[in-house]
Amino acid sequence: MSQLRTVHVLGGGSAGSSAHVSSLAAGLVARGVHVTVCAPAALDRFHHFTGTGACFAPVPRRSDPAAVAALRTACRAADVVHAHGPHAAVRAALALGGRRIPLVVTWHARAHGEGARARLLRLMERRAARAAAVVLGTTSELVDRARMRGARDARLSPVSAPLTHPDDRIDPAKTRAELGAVGRPLVFSYGSLVPHHGYDLLLDAARSWRDPGTAPLLIVAGEGRQRQALQRRIREEELPVRLIGEREDIAELLTAADLAVLPSRWEARPVLAQQALRLGVPLVATAVGGVPELVGDGAELVPYGNAEALARAVAGLLGDPERRARLVAAGRSQAASWPTEDDTIVHVLSIYDELTRPLVMPRAR
Repeated sequence: MSQLRTVHVLGGGSAGSSAHVSSLAAGLVARGVHVTVCAPAALDRFHHFTGTGACFAPVPRRSDPAAVAALRTACRAADVVHAHGPHAAVRAALALGGRRIPLVVTWHARAHGEGARARLLRLMERRAARAAAVVLGTTSELVDRARMRGARDARLSPVSAPLTHPDDRIDPAKTRAELGAVGRPLVFSYGSLVPHHGYDLLLDAARSWRDPGTAPLLIVAGEGRQRQALQRRIREEELPVRLIGEREDIAELLTAADLAVLPSRWEARPVLAQQALRLGVPLVATAVGGVPELVGDGAELVPYGNAEALARAVAGLLGDPERRARLVAAGRSQAASWPTEDDTIVHVLSIYDELTRPLVMPRAR
């Protein structure tokens, strides 16, 4: 039988969705599936989709005629198109133009907006949900949301972020020294610098960490439209915080830290939480979205919007090594219960098979 041909469409590509597509592409290619990834060119430079054996088609994050035409060309020979996020799903649906190619949509996260933007997001979610043959929600809440928006078939499909192991040749003490955390605790966070990720709240919490002798240094990796505003606050309020931009050595940074912190207003299955628990780094996180379901008893949870509670949880853990050790053990146990990358790939492949049978089947290698 002929080889199954899939096209994966990313919009802006959050860290979680991009890592998932890279993992999925590698697993599908290894199983004899032809994979093309359509995304902004910058994402391939950072996430190395071509290194998985997939083809890469650079498509700008726009819905103008030129971008849709490029996407239409990439999807022309596909057996299944798999869009990641509602924005990518709407663009994929436009590119397919009613052709009888099944569209799978993985809903990784919930978009945020107010006023006119919130109404536009609802419309986009509705169009994405109704265009899909199957919507895969990474949390129960997102599955319910897809059904509410009109999805014909919405299923729970937890996504396992690829585990990146730290380079054994890199000494955590050296990493701490390079970051400026000599003789003081190091707290680490990672994510896009956008409002719903809660970095304003984290800076509020950091105000209480300014004792020059004992204050932890907070390192934040990532980029986004809030960068300048956050940097201005750090400078003006003399906060013990450094923004270090996009980094590829997240595992090394995490293992050098005493604590990881996730201050978001909403998350599904955040990469930082998965990496922290797997690598044995104590985590403080807001109890939002799919986070409590993901981490169980393996993290210290605080309510979103309460900077005092966040600061208190961080300080409390930094001052209690035995409690940190218990949290690490609980986190590793929780992480062992998550689906593996292989589980995720097998599940997705079974859906492709269901949607394309009896037309094509994956070719064994």
